[in-house]
Amino acid sequence: MRNFSRRSLLRGSVSLAAASTLGCPYVANAAAKTATVWWVQGFVKEEDTSFNAMVADYEKASGNTIDHSLIPFGPMMQKIVSALTSGDVPDVMTHDIAEQAVVPQNAWNDRLIDISDVVETQKQHYHPTALLASAYYNNVAKKRSYYYAPYKTAVLPFHIWGSLVEQAGYKLSDAPKTWDAFWDFFKPMQQKLREKRRGFYALGLQPTTTGPADGNNTFHHFLIANGGNGIVTADGKGHTDDPQVKEAVIKSLAYITTAFKEGYVPPGALSWSDADDNNAFHSKQMLMDLDGTISTEVALFHKKEEYDDVVTMGLPLDNAGKPMTAQLGVTGAFIPKGANNVDVAKDFIKYVIQPKVSNEYLKNGLGRWLPAFPEVVKTDPFWLSGDKHVAPYAKEGVIDPTVTNYPAFNPGYAECNAQQIWGTAAAEVIRDGATPQAAAEKALARIGQILAKYPIAQS
Repeated sequence: MRNFSRRSLLRGSVSLAAASTLGCPYVANAAAKTATVWWVQGFVKEEDTSFNAMVADYEKASGNTIDHSLIPFGPMMQKIVSALTSGDVPDVMTHDIAEQAVVPQNAWNDRLIDISDVVETQKQHYHPTALLASAYYNNVAKKRSYYYAPYKTAVLPFHIWGSLVEQAGYKLSDAPKTWDAFWDFFKPMQQKLREKRRGFYALGLQPTTTGPADGNNTFHHFLIANGGNGIVTADGKGHTDDPQVKEAVIKSLAYITTAFKEGYVPPGALSWSDADDNNAFHSKQMLMDLDGTISTEVALFHKKEEYDDVVTMGLPLDNAGKPMTAQLGVTGAFIPKGANNVDVAKDFIKYVIQPKVSNEYLKNGLGRWLPAFPEVVKTDPFWLSGDKHVAPYAKEGVIDPTVTNYPAFNPGYAECNAQQIWGTAAAEVIRDGATPQAAAEKALARIGQILAKYPIAQS
Protein backbone atom coordinates (compact mmCIF):
# COMPACT_ATOMS: atom_id res chain seq x y z
CA MET A 1 0.00 0.00 0.00
CA ARG A 2 1.15 3.52 -0.66
CA ASN A 3 -1.21 5.25 1.73
CA PHE A 4 -4.05 4.49 4.17
CA SER A 5 -6.66 6.72 2.49
CA ARG A 6 -7.01 5.00 -0.87
CA ARG A 7 -10.55 3.96 -1.73
CA SER A 8 -12.49 2.79 -4.70
CA LEU A 9 -13.40 6.40 -5.55
CA LEU A 10 -10.29 6.33 -7.71
CA ARG A 11 -11.93 4.06 -10.28
CA GLY A 12 -13.48 6.92 -12.21
CA SER A 13 -10.26 8.88 -12.33
CA VAL A 14 -8.83 7.05 -15.30
CA SER A 15 -11.40 8.46 -17.67
CA LEU A 16 -9.41 11.72 -17.40
CA ALA A 17 -7.43 11.14 -15.53
CA ALA A 18 21.87 19.04 -16.60
CA ALA A 19 23.17 19.05 -13.19
CA SER A 20 25.66 16.38 -12.11
CA THR A 21 24.73 13.89 -9.43
CA LEU A 22 26.60 15.69 -6.69
CA GLY A 23 26.77 19.14 -8.26
CA CYS A 24 25.10 22.37 -7.29
CA PRO A 25 21.31 22.58 -7.63
CA TYR A 26 19.84 23.65 -10.92
CA VAL A 27 18.16 27.02 -10.41
CA ALA A 28 17.09 29.33 -13.22
CA ASN A 29 18.29 32.90 -13.13
CA ALA A 30 15.01 34.69 -13.50
CA ALA A 31 12.85 37.22 -11.74
CA ALA A 32 11.21 35.78 -8.65
CA LYS A 33 7.87 34.17 -9.37
CA THR A 34 5.37 31.87 -7.72
CA ALA A 35 4.25 28.38 -8.72
CA THR A 36 1.37 26.47 -7.17
CA VAL A 37 2.20 22.86 -6.33
CA TRP A 38 -0.07 20.01 -5.26
CA TRP A 39 1.87 17.27 -3.44
CA VAL A 40 0.62 14.06 -1.83
CA GLN A 41 0.70 14.09 1.94
CA GLY A 42 3.16 11.64 3.44
CA PHE A 43 2.35 8.40 5.20
CA VAL A 44 4.32 9.55 8.25
CA LYS A 45 5.15 13.04 9.48
CA GLU A 46 8.83 12.66 8.57
CA GLU A 47 7.90 12.64 4.89
CA ASP A 48 6.05 15.95 5.11
CA THR A 49 8.79 17.53 7.18
CA SER A 50 11.32 16.48 4.56
CA PHE A 51 9.21 17.88 1.73
CA ASN A 52 8.80 21.23 3.48
CA ALA A 53 12.55 21.42 4.03
CA MET A 54 13.20 20.72 0.34
CA VAL A 55 10.77 23.47 -0.68
CA ALA A 56 12.43 25.92 1.72
CA ASP A 57 15.86 25.10 0.27
CA TYR A 58 14.58 25.67 -3.26
CA GLU A 59 12.98 28.99 -2.38
CA LYS A 60 16.16 30.18 -0.70
CA ALA A 61 18.32 29.17 -3.64
CA SER A 62 16.04 30.43 -6.40
CA GLY A 63 14.20 33.40 -4.97
CA ASN A 64 10.99 31.86 -6.28
CA THR A 65 7.99 31.00 -4.12
CA ILE A 66 6.29 27.61 -4.03
CA ASP A 67 2.67 27.87 -2.95
CA HIS A 68 2.24 24.24 -2.01
CA SER A 69 -0.54 22.09 -0.63
CA LEU A 70 -0.02 18.71 1.01
CA ILE A 71 -3.16 16.69 0.28
CA PRO A 72 -4.03 13.11 1.35
CA PHE A 73 -3.96 10.35 -1.27
CA GLY A 74 -7.69 9.95 -1.94
CA PRO A 75 -8.73 13.64 -1.89
CA MET A 76 -5.72 14.45 -4.06
CA MET A 77 -6.99 12.19 -6.81
CA GLN A 78 -10.40 13.85 -6.62
CA LYS A 79 -8.80 17.30 -6.89
CA ILE A 80 -6.66 16.27 -9.85
CA VAL A 81 -9.64 14.86 -11.72
CA SER A 82 -11.73 17.94 -10.98
CA ALA A 83 -8.94 20.32 -12.01
CA LEU A 84 -8.23 18.54 -15.28
CA THR A 85 -11.95 18.51 -16.05
CA SER A 86 -12.55 22.17 -15.31
CA GLY A 87 -9.23 23.54 -16.55
CA ASP A 88 -8.62 25.33 -13.24
CA VAL A 89 -5.25 23.72 -12.61
CA PRO A 90 -2.15 24.31 -10.47
CA ASP A 91 1.31 24.58 -11.99
CA VAL A 92 2.63 21.23 -10.73
CA MET A 93 0.74 18.06 -9.89
CA THR A 94 1.87 14.73 -8.53
CA HIS A 95 0.22 11.58 -7.23
CA ASP A 96 1.59 8.29 -5.97
CA ILE A 97 -0.16 6.31 -8.71
CA ALA A 98 -0.25 9.01 -11.40
CA GLU A 99 1.69 6.82 -13.82
CA GLN A 100 -1.19 4.36 -13.72
CA ALA A 101 -4.29 6.47 -13.14
CA VAL A 102 -3.71 10.01 -14.41
CA VAL A 103 -0.83 10.56 -16.81
CA PRO A 104 -1.55 7.85 -19.45
CA GLN A 105 -5.02 9.11 -20.45
CA ASN A 106 -4.23 12.79 -20.06
CA ALA A 107 -1.09 12.52 -22.16
CA TRP A 108 -3.14 10.59 -24.74
CA ASN A 109 -5.72 13.39 -24.78
CA ASP A 110 -3.09 16.16 -25.02
CA ARG A 111 -3.91 17.66 -21.62
CA LEU A 112 -0.32 17.72 -20.31
CA ILE A 113 2.74 19.80 -21.17
CA ASP A 114 5.70 18.07 -22.75
CA ILE A 115 8.51 18.29 -20.17
CA SER A 116 11.22 16.56 -22.16
CA ASP A 117 13.56 19.46 -21.39
CA VAL A 118 13.11 18.76 -17.68
CA VAL A 119 13.69 15.00 -17.93
CA GLU A 120 16.72 15.53 -20.15
CA THR A 121 18.58 17.26 -17.29
CA GLN A 122 18.83 13.91 -15.47
CA LYS A 123 18.18 11.42 -18.27
CA GLN A 124 21.64 9.84 -18.02
CA HIS A 125 21.14 9.20 -14.29
CA TYR A 126 17.64 7.72 -14.29
CA HIS A 127 16.92 4.06 -13.67
CA PRO A 128 16.01 2.63 -17.11
CA THR A 129 12.66 1.39 -15.84
CA ALA A 130 11.81 4.78 -14.36
CA LEU A 131 12.75 6.43 -17.63
CA LEU A 132 10.37 4.12 -19.50
CA ALA A 133 7.63 5.27 -17.15
CA SER A 134 8.29 8.91 -18.10
CA ALA A 135 7.28 8.71 -21.77
CA TYR A 136 3.64 8.51 -22.84
CA TYR A 137 1.84 8.49 -26.16
CA ASN A 138 0.00 11.63 -27.25
CA ASN A 139 -2.79 10.72 -29.66
CA VAL A 140 -3.00 14.29 -30.98
CA ALA A 141 0.72 14.65 -31.69
CA LYS A 142 0.90 10.95 -32.66
CA LYS A 143 4.14 10.39 -30.76
CA ARG A 144 5.61 9.60 -27.38
CA SER A 145 7.18 12.36 -25.30
CA TYR A 146 8.24 12.87 -21.71
CA TYR A 147 5.26 14.12 -19.70
CA TYR A 148 6.39 12.81 -16.32
CA ALA A 149 9.52 13.54 -14.26
CA PRO A 150 10.15 10.73 -11.72
CA TYR A 151 11.52 11.60 -8.30
CA LYS A 152 10.73 8.41 -6.36
CA THR A 153 9.97 4.74 -6.99
CA ALA A 154 8.65 1.69 -5.15
CA VAL A 155 8.33 -2.08 -5.43
CA LEU A 156 6.38 -4.78 -3.59
CA PRO A 157 8.46 -6.63 -1.00
CA PHE A 158 7.22 -9.31 1.38
CA HIS A 159 6.41 -8.31 4.96
CA ILE A 160 6.58 -11.17 7.49
CA TRP A 161 6.19 -11.47 11.26
CA GLY A 162 9.51 -13.09 12.13
CA SER A 163 8.57 -14.12 15.67
CA LEU A 164 5.42 -15.89 14.46
CA VAL A 165 7.38 -17.93 11.94
CA GLU A 166 9.63 -19.05 14.80
CA GLN A 167 6.65 -19.77 17.07
CA ALA A 168 5.32 -22.08 14.37
CA GLY A 169 8.61 -23.98 14.46
CA TYR A 170 10.06 -22.77 11.16
CA LYS A 171 13.01 -20.71 9.96
CA LEU A 172 12.76 -18.15 7.18
CA SER A 173 16.18 -19.26 5.99
CA ASP A 174 14.53 -22.54 4.94
CA ALA A 175 12.00 -20.86 2.67
CA PRO A 176 12.02 -22.22 -0.91
CA LYS A 177 13.54 -20.11 -3.65
CA THR A 178 10.74 -20.17 -6.26
CA TRP A 179 7.47 -18.23 -6.30
CA ASP A 180 4.63 -20.69 -5.64
CA ALA A 181 6.77 -22.79 -3.32
CA PHE A 182 7.65 -19.68 -1.31
CA TRP A 183 3.97 -18.91 -0.72
CA ASP A 184 3.28 -22.57 0.08
CA PHE A 185 5.99 -22.50 2.76
CA PHE A 186 3.78 -20.42 5.06
CA LYS A 187 0.59 -22.47 4.75
CA PRO A 188 1.32 -25.17 7.38
CA MET A 189 2.20 -22.45 9.89
CA GLN A 190 -1.44 -21.35 9.96
CA GLN A 191 -2.77 -24.36 11.85
CA LYS A 192 0.11 -24.30 14.34
CA LEU A 193 -0.43 -20.62 15.11
CA ARG A 194 -4.21 -20.99 15.32
CA GLU A 195 -3.68 -23.01 18.48
CA LYS A 196 -3.07 -19.66 20.19
CA ARG A 197 -4.55 -17.20 17.68
CA ARG A 198 -8.16 -17.52 16.60
CA GLY A 199 -9.03 -16.18 13.16
CA PHE A 200 -5.41 -16.24 12.02
CA TYR A 201 -4.42 -16.65 8.36
CA ALA A 202 -1.17 -17.46 6.65
CA LEU A 203 -1.32 -15.42 3.45
CA GLY A 204 -1.95 -11.79 2.66
CA LEU A 205 -3.25 -12.42 -0.84
CA GLN A 206 -5.58 -9.77 -2.25
CA PRO A 207 -8.16 -11.03 -4.77
CA THR A 208 -10.07 -7.81 -4.22
CA THR A 209 -12.63 -6.23 -6.51
CA THR A 210 -12.40 -2.91 -4.66
CA GLY A 211 -8.96 -1.53 -5.44
CA PRO A 212 -7.57 0.76 -6.44
CA ALA A 213 -4.07 -0.71 -6.67
CA ASP A 214 -3.13 -3.56 -4.37
CA GLY A 215 -5.20 -6.32 -5.97
CA ASN A 216 -3.89 -5.47 -9.43
CA ASN A 217 -0.32 -5.29 -8.14
CA THR A 218 -0.59 -8.69 -6.47
CA PHE A 219 -2.00 -10.35 -9.56
CA HIS A 220 0.61 -8.80 -11.85
CA HIS A 221 3.39 -10.31 -9.77
CA PHE A 222 1.81 -13.76 -10.08
CA LEU A 223 1.44 -13.13 -13.81
CA ILE A 224 5.12 -12.26 -14.10
CA ALA A 225 6.14 -15.25 -11.96
CA ASN A 226 4.27 -17.48 -14.41
CA GLY A 227 5.84 -15.98 -17.53
CA GLY A 228 3.03 -13.62 -18.56
CA ASN A 229 4.77 -10.25 -18.47
CA GLY A 230 4.34 -9.91 -22.24
CA ILE A 231 0.63 -9.21 -21.92
CA VAL A 232 1.43 -5.63 -23.03
CA THR A 233 4.72 -4.67 -24.65
CA ALA A 234 6.60 -1.39 -24.92
CA ASP A 235 5.17 -0.72 -28.38
CA GLY A 236 1.72 -0.45 -26.78
CA LYS A 237 0.43 -3.69 -28.26
CA GLY A 238 -1.61 -6.15 -26.25
CA HIS A 239 -0.91 -9.86 -26.50
CA THR A 240 -3.99 -11.28 -24.85
CA ASP A 241 -4.16 -14.07 -27.45
CA ASP A 242 -0.63 -15.26 -26.72
CA PRO A 243 -0.79 -18.87 -25.39
CA GLN A 244 1.99 -18.16 -22.89
CA VAL A 245 0.11 -15.17 -21.49
CA LYS A 246 -3.13 -17.16 -21.27
CA GLU A 247 -1.39 -20.01 -19.47
CA ALA A 248 0.17 -17.55 -17.02
CA VAL A 249 -3.22 -15.98 -16.29
CA ILE A 250 -4.81 -19.38 -15.68
CA LYS A 251 -2.00 -20.48 -13.34
CA SER A 252 -2.16 -17.19 -11.44
CA LEU A 253 -5.92 -17.33 -10.99
CA ALA A 254 -5.74 -20.97 -9.96
CA TYR A 255 -3.16 -20.36 -7.24
CA ILE A 256 -4.80 -17.27 -5.76
CA THR A 257 -8.34 -18.65 -5.76
CA THR A 258 -7.33 -22.10 -4.49
CA ALA A 259 -5.45 -20.55 -1.56
CA PHE A 260 -8.53 -18.48 -0.79
CA LYS A 261 -10.98 -21.38 -1.02
CA GLU A 262 -8.71 -23.56 1.12
CA GLY A 263 -8.92 -20.96 3.89
CA TYR A 264 -5.42 -19.51 3.88
CA VAL A 265 -6.58 -15.95 3.13
CA PRO A 266 -8.78 -13.70 5.30
CA PRO A 267 -12.30 -13.94 3.79
CA GLY A 268 -12.69 -10.16 3.80
CA ALA A 269 -9.87 -9.88 1.27
CA LEU A 270 -12.41 -10.05 -1.56
CA SER A 271 -13.47 -6.49 -0.72
CA TRP A 272 -10.27 -5.07 0.76
CA SER A 273 -9.22 -1.53 0.02
CA ASP A 274 -5.53 -0.75 -0.18
CA ALA A 275 -5.41 -0.02 3.55
CA ASP A 276 -7.01 -3.21 4.75
CA ASP A 277 -4.11 -5.58 4.23
CA ASN A 278 -1.87 -3.28 6.27
CA ASN A 279 -4.42 -3.18 9.04
CA ALA A 280 -4.80 -6.97 9.00
CA PHE A 281 -1.04 -7.42 9.13
CA HIS A 282 -0.52 -4.91 11.94
CA SER A 283 -3.25 -6.60 13.99
CA LYS A 284 -1.47 -9.93 13.41
CA GLN A 285 -4.47 -11.40 11.62
CA MET A 286 -2.09 -12.79 9.03
CA LEU A 287 1.49 -13.98 8.89
CA MET A 288 2.80 -12.39 5.72
CA ASP A 289 1.86 -9.91 3.03
CA LEU A 290 3.09 -8.79 -0.39
CA ASP A 291 2.57 -5.03 -0.56
CA GLY A 292 4.04 -1.91 -2.12
CA THR A 293 6.63 0.27 -0.35
CA ILE A 294 7.71 -0.37 3.23
CA SER A 295 4.75 1.55 4.62
CA THR A 296 3.94 -1.60 6.61
CA GLU A 297 7.22 -1.25 8.49
CA VAL A 298 7.41 2.55 8.57
CA ALA A 299 4.04 2.66 10.35
CA LEU A 300 5.78 0.85 13.23
CA PHE A 301 8.95 2.98 13.16
CA HIS A 302 8.32 4.45 16.60
CA LYS A 303 7.31 1.05 18.04
CA LYS A 304 10.77 -0.48 18.10
CA GLU A 305 9.86 -3.99 19.26
CA GLU A 306 7.30 -4.49 16.50
CA TYR A 307 9.43 -2.67 13.92
CA ASP A 308 12.31 -5.04 14.64
CA ASP A 309 10.02 -8.09 14.61
CA VAL A 310 8.90 -7.57 11.02
CA VAL A 311 11.12 -9.11 8.34
CA THR A 312 11.27 -7.46 4.92
CA MET A 313 12.17 -9.77 2.06
CA GLY A 314 12.65 -9.27 -1.65
CA LEU A 315 11.16 -11.55 -4.26
CA PRO A 316 12.11 -15.21 -4.76
CA LEU A 317 12.82 -16.62 -8.21
CA ASP A 318 9.92 -17.04 -10.62
CA ASN A 319 8.29 -20.43 -11.11
CA ALA A 320 10.77 -21.29 -13.87
CA GLY A 321 13.66 -20.68 -11.48
CA LYS A 322 14.73 -17.45 -13.15
CA PRO A 323 15.25 -14.05 -11.45
CA MET A 324 11.88 -12.52 -10.71
CA THR A 325 11.20 -9.06 -12.13
CA ALA A 326 9.30 -6.68 -9.88
CA GLN A 327 6.99 -4.05 -11.29
CA LEU A 328 8.50 -0.68 -10.41
CA GLY A 329 5.99 1.92 -9.33
CA VAL A 330 7.19 5.36 -10.39
CA THR A 331 5.99 8.63 -8.90
CA GLY A 332 6.78 11.85 -10.72
CA ALA A 333 5.67 15.42 -11.24
CA PHE A 334 3.75 16.66 -14.27
CA ILE A 335 2.46 19.99 -15.55
CA PRO A 336 -1.11 20.33 -16.86
CA LYS A 337 -1.96 22.49 -19.82
CA GLY A 338 -3.41 25.75 -18.52
CA ALA A 339 -0.76 26.12 -15.81
CA ASN A 340 -0.07 29.81 -15.16
CA ASN A 341 3.66 29.66 -14.52
CA VAL A 342 5.26 26.90 -16.54
CA ASP A 343 8.77 28.35 -16.25
CA VAL A 344 8.85 28.19 -12.45
CA ALA A 345 7.05 24.85 -12.49
CA LYS A 346 9.76 23.36 -14.69
CA ASP A 347 12.50 24.98 -12.62
CA PHE A 348 11.11 23.52 -9.40
CA ILE A 349 10.81 20.05 -10.90
CA LYS A 350 14.37 20.27 -12.25
CA TYR A 351 15.49 21.02 -8.70
CA VAL A 352 13.53 18.14 -7.15
CA ILE A 353 14.78 15.50 -9.60
CA GLN A 354 18.44 16.16 -8.97
CA PRO A 355 19.78 12.89 -7.55
CA LYS A 356 21.34 14.56 -4.51
CA VAL A 357 18.21 16.55 -3.70
CA SER A 358 15.74 13.70 -4.14
CA ASN A 359 18.03 11.36 -2.21
CA GLU A 360 18.03 13.59 0.87
CA TYR A 361 14.27 14.11 0.59
CA LEU A 362 13.58 10.37 0.51
CA LYS A 363 16.12 9.44 3.18
CA ASN A 364 14.64 11.96 5.59
CA GLY A 365 11.24 10.40 4.86
CA LEU A 366 12.53 7.16 6.43
CA GLY A 367 13.20 5.47 3.11
CA ARG A 368 9.58 4.53 2.42
CA TRP A 369 10.21 5.47 -1.21
CA LEU A 370 13.27 4.64 -3.28
CA PRO A 371 15.32 7.02 -5.45
CA ALA A 372 14.86 6.91 -9.21
CA PHE A 373 18.66 7.03 -9.58
CA PRO A 374 20.68 3.82 -9.11
CA GLU A 375 23.97 5.60 -8.51
CA VAL A 376 22.83 7.25 -5.28
CA VAL A 377 21.50 3.93 -3.97
CA LYS A 378 24.82 2.27 -4.74
CA THR A 379 26.95 5.03 -3.21
CA ASP A 380 24.92 6.09 -0.17
CA PRO A 381 25.20 3.45 2.62
CA PHE A 382 21.73 4.38 3.87
CA TRP A 383 20.07 2.30 1.18
CA LEU A 384 21.93 -1.01 0.96
CA SER A 385 23.77 -1.39 4.25
CA GLY A 386 21.71 0.47 6.82
CA ASP A 387 18.20 -0.23 8.09
CA LYS A 388 17.12 -3.91 8.05
CA HIS A 389 13.96 -3.05 6.10
CA VAL A 390 15.35 -0.47 3.71
CA ALA A 391 18.25 -2.64 2.49
CA PRO A 392 16.27 -5.60 1.01
CA TYR A 393 13.65 -3.20 -0.31
CA ALA A 394 16.26 -1.05 -2.07
CA LYS A 395 17.98 -4.11 -3.50
CA GLU A 396 14.71 -5.37 -4.98
CA GLY A 397 13.76 -2.01 -6.43
CA VAL A 398 17.07 -0.68 -7.72
CA ILE A 399 19.59 -3.52 -8.03
CA ASP A 400 17.41 -6.47 -9.01
CA PRO A 401 15.50 -6.61 -12.35
CA THR A 402 12.35 -4.53 -12.68
CA VAL A 403 9.68 -3.86 -15.31
CA THR A 404 7.39 -0.93 -16.00
CA ASN A 405 3.70 -0.87 -15.14
CA TYR A 406 1.64 -1.61 -18.23
CA PRO A 407 -0.31 1.71 -18.48
CA ALA A 408 2.93 3.43 -19.51
CA PHE A 409 2.84 1.35 -22.68
CA ASN A 410 -0.87 1.67 -23.42
CA PRO A 411 -3.32 3.93 -21.54
CA GLY A 412 -6.04 1.34 -22.02
CA TYR A 413 -4.42 -0.76 -19.33
CA ALA A 414 -5.15 1.99 -16.81
CA GLU A 415 -8.80 1.49 -17.68
CA CYS A 416 -8.36 -2.25 -17.14
CA ASN A 417 -6.88 -1.60 -13.71
CA ALA A 418 -9.73 0.72 -12.80
CA GLN A 419 -12.29 -1.91 -13.73
CA GLN A 420 -10.53 -4.40 -11.40
CA ILE A 421 -10.64 -7.04 -14.12
CA TRP A 422 -8.29 -9.41 -12.31
CA GLY A 423 -10.14 -9.13 -9.00
CA THR A 424 -13.42 -9.71 -10.79
CA ALA A 425 -11.99 -12.82 -12.46
CA ALA A 426 -10.86 -14.18 -9.09
CA ALA A 427 -14.29 -13.45 -7.59
CA GLU A 428 -15.98 -15.35 -10.44
CA VAL A 429 -13.93 -18.42 -9.55
CA ILE A 430 -14.42 -18.06 -5.79
CA ARG A 431 -18.05 -16.96 -5.63
CA ASP A 432 -19.60 -18.17 -8.85
CA GLY A 433 -17.75 -21.44 -9.38
CA ALA A 434 -16.20 -20.49 -12.71
CA THR A 435 -13.09 -22.39 -13.71
CA PRO A 436 -9.80 -20.49 -13.83
CA GLN A 437 -9.74 -21.21 -17.58
CA ALA A 438 -13.16 -19.64 -18.18
CA ALA A 439 -12.41 -16.64 -15.96
CA ALA A 440 -9.06 -16.14 -17.68
CA GLU A 441 -10.61 -16.18 -21.16
CA LYS A 442 -13.27 -13.66 -20.14
CA ALA A 443 -10.74 -11.33 -18.52
CA LEU A 444 -8.32 -11.48 -21.46
CA ALA A 445 -11.12 -10.80 -23.94
CA ARG A 446 -12.18 -7.72 -21.98
CA ILE A 447 -8.60 -6.44 -21.75
CA GLY A 448 -8.13 -6.95 -25.47
CA GLN A 449 -11.27 -4.92 -26.21
CA ILE A 450 -10.11 -2.04 -24.03
CA LEU A 451 -6.56 -1.94 -25.40
CA ALA A 452 -7.95 -1.87 -28.93
CA LYS A 453 -9.52 1.54 -28.20
CA TYR A 454 -6.02 3.02 -27.91
CA PRO A 455 -4.19 2.32 -31.19
CA ILE A 456 -0.60 3.54 -30.99
CA ALA A 457 1.10 4.45 -34.24
CA GLN A 458 4.60 3.06 -34.58
CA SER A 459 7.39 5.35 -35.78
